[in-house]
Parts: sequence; C-alpha cells; structure tokens
Amino acid sequence: MARRIFRLVAGFALLLVLAVGVLHLWNGRGAGAQALGAAAPGDLRLASFNVHYIILDKPEGAWSIADWDRRRPAMTQAVSTLGADIIAFQEMESFRRGDDGSVNLARDALLQAMPDYRAAATGDWRSFPTTQPIFYRHARLRLLDQGWFFFSETPDVIYSRTFNGSYPAFASWAKFHDLRSGKDLRVVNVHFDYGSGENRLRSARLVRDRVNEWTSEGEHVVLAGDLNAMAGSETVAILKEAGLSLSPVTGSTYHLNRGLNLFGAIDHVMLDCGTAMQGRPVAIRQRFDGEWPSDHYPILAQITSGAGSCGS
Repeated sequence: MARRIFRLVAGFALLLVLAVGVLHLWNGRGAGAQALGAAAPGDLRLASFNVHYIILDKPEGAWSIADWDRRRPAMTQAVSTLGADIIAFQEMESFRRGDDGSVNLARDALLQAMPDYRAAATGDWRSFPTTQPIFYRHARLRLLDQGWFFFSETPDVIYSRTFNGSYPAFASWAKFHDLRSGKDLRVVNVHFDYGSGENRLRSARLVRDRVNEWTSEGEHVVLAGDLNAMAGSETVAILKEAGLSLSPVTGSTYHLNRGLNLFGAIDHVMLDCGTAMQGRPVAIRQRFDGEWPSDHYPILAQITSGAGSCGS
C-alpha cells in the first residue's frame, strides 16, 4: 500500500511539473526564438518593446540611474533572447532637466552588447528624436531611409507638443531592404498618449493618413508599438482604416513592473494587407536574473512581407 501511495504521489508530482512547464512556455517564458517555432527563409521576426525611460537626475529609486544599473543585465538578456530581425523600442530615453538629448544609456548599452544590430530611426537629437529607435540585424537588412513625425498640429516640427498641449509624442519610421527576400518594408514605430483618449484618437488618425500615403504607392508597411489601447478600441479601429490588420497578443503586455497581468494587450503589431503573419504575436513574460527588464513585456511576431492578400 505504501509503495502504491508513493507511486501515486510521484505521478502527481510529475504531472504538476509538466503542467508548470507547459504554463511556463505558454506564458512566453522560453527564448523568444523558440516561442514562435521555426521560421521560413522569407520570414522576419519583428519585436516591439517599451523599455521605460531613465531619469539621469535621479540617483536612486524607480527608473533612476541606480535602477537602470539593476535592470541593465536583465534588459540585455531579454532583448538578446528575442531572436528578432527588427526591434521597435519605445521610451528608450535618458533625460535630465533641459533639452539635451545626447545621452541614451539603454540604446548604447544594447548596441554594445549586440554587435549584430544597428540602430535606425535615430540621429543627432537636435534634428532627429532618439527615443524610439528601431534596431535591425544588419546582415539581413539594409537601411534605405528613416524619418519621424509628431502627433501634433505641426507634425513635421520636431518636438512640437501634442494636440492638447501635453508632452511631445511621435512616430519614428525606417524603411529596409530585405537582403534575403529582395523586398522592401517600412516599419512605423509609435507610442500613443496613455492619459488622453483624445490625443490617442487624433494621433491614430494622423498615422492612418501617413500609412495610406505609403501603401497607395505600393509600399509594404508594418506598424509596431505601445498604443496604450486594446484590440477593440476606437484607436485600433482608426488604424484599421489604413488597411492595417491586428492579431492581438493573448493576455497582458503591460504588467505594472510587478508581473501583474490585469488587462489585455496594449502593445501591438499591425500589418498592411500585403504582409502576412504566422499566428499571433507572443509576449515574453519572463524575469531575467530575477529582475523585470521593464514594466512592459517585449512582444514578438513572425511576418512575411509581400505574402499577404490585398483582395477587394
């Protein structure tokens, strides 16, 4: 009898271990490259990650220099394990009092740690906002062009304030040539206002109009970023008017820097009709070295530019 009970307990323990392991993978806790399965030769892996800003004038506490020193190894591991060809970053900013934007600790640390990548959608901060760079694997992609526009009444004026006069917010973009497939792809990286619904809607309309201009000329466009809006929102509905489709991440992408998954995804990847996605994007819900790299999870999608259907 004792032996039978031992076997039952051992069997239950094994099932529990397996269940935890399945949940571990389901929550995106494996390496990003494994979370999506095998990639076809023409596929691109595209990630989006809000990495939270760093306050240079704050020596200690949340989002301070000391906090960045703590988060940096976890951030490097998180981004390295994505296995992405393109990574759109939001809030990649190191700011202090005043306008000087020459320091970007997160961007520089990640580029140093990952020599396979270069940064697009960035430049001299006086003529190009640097807080939403797009990293790309330079052995696979060639940068053709880059630019930005602000969510403002004057979108082509750098650092112009948003529609209601609050802090500047913008879209960065980069156009790439895929050296493997021979196709071009424009990636638009956005971060919409978290506090003002009206700002989000007006920003989405501006992005919609810009995307329509590009796709009307036959370009393939992918939008990625922190929309601060869920899949069924009016913000997303406006972007769909540009012919962009959305397959949302299952579960949360913002976790309050505590691993709390309280509501649906607000970080998204949206595709034009000529671009296909293999399944849904996944969120990589994992601590690295026991630390959360950011208050958002990185999300990862597998896309094929030029493989979608643009039927009427």
